[in-house]
Amino acid sequence: MTEPETGERYRYGVYGIAITSDTRLPLPEYAGGGFAQVECLTAPASVFLTATRDARFDSAPDSWYQYAVLQDGSTYVRWDSVGEFLVSANGRQLVCRRAEESSDESFQVYMLAQALSFALVTQGVEPLHATVVVVDGRAVAFLGGHSFGKSTLAACFLDGGYRQLTDDLLVVKTSCDGVVAYPGAPRIKLFSKVANRFTPYPMARVRMNGGTDKHIVPLEEQSSCAIPVKLEAIYSLAAPRDACRTTSASIEPLSRREAFLALVKGTFNRRVVSQERLARQFSAMAGLADLIPVKTLSYPRMLDRLPEVRDAVLADHAQRLD
Repeated sequence: MTEPETGERYRYGVYGIAITSDTRLPLPEYAGGGFAQVECLTAPASVFLTATRDARFDSAPDSWYQYAVLQDGSTYVRWDSVGEFLVSANGRQLVCRRAEESSDESFQVYMLAQALSFALVTQGVEPLHATVVVVDGRAVAFLGGHSFGKSTLAACFLDGGYRQLTDDLLVVKTSCDGVVAYPGAPRIKLFSKVANRFTPYPMARVRMNGGTDKHIVPLEEQSSCAIPVKLEAIYSLAAPRDACRTTSASIEPLSRREAFLALVKGTFNRRVVSQERLARQFSAMAGLADLIPVKTLSYPRMLDRLPEVRDAVLADHAQRLD
């Protein structure tokens, strides 16, 4: 890894961890605490060329995404046209370089989710692939894979005056008061037609990368939540191919076993598969299934029907609190 150069440092708090960076990031300032620490440093291309000289990549040479575990135990990840990252073997340092054609917003999205997840997992934190909104002071999570509609559904909640806690990456911690969900960066990633329908910020959007119509939409203070919130429920979204057969929103509770399987399937970052990680993941997801109700949520994937889906979730939430 690289030795940090002298210079100004900025301290932030996100996902319940403390981040020290040599560049400014669109994150809340550090307010103390944090159960993990990550130092984010920029470095020139020569650092990455040296580090990966003898690397064996777990992807095709011409792939847009490159991944390798290096001899010193560190991890290298790269997204062409976005940037490249080195995560130290102990997960405490994240070295990065932005591609010239990438916007700052796009680069930061990949750094603060996909790349950062390697650092979190290495430090024993088990993130979930979920987007979370806040309803009546409680966190409600939508769990699912890429293109399952997590952010789209969250955008409908934002349109209804609710706030978002985190988009795409969720970190939770269990305490004597229950399970707490931690806030992510104040932004949401949406396809153009979804952003046009549900958000009022057309001029602030930035394309996520050159190969997608998905945009990064920054959230204003009234639309985002910057403090940890107690997690009330997790809704596992049905796959789009299954949802096409549904005509209305349907919510079904999962058994403990089914909930455990859904949570494992909804893990963020499946690249790290060491025995230590898998054992920790098994324990963490089994514990979460014991504490938080997990339900499947199926609904037709039509934008005009999303307010109905939101109402169904709100009704289920209200019933649970009664």
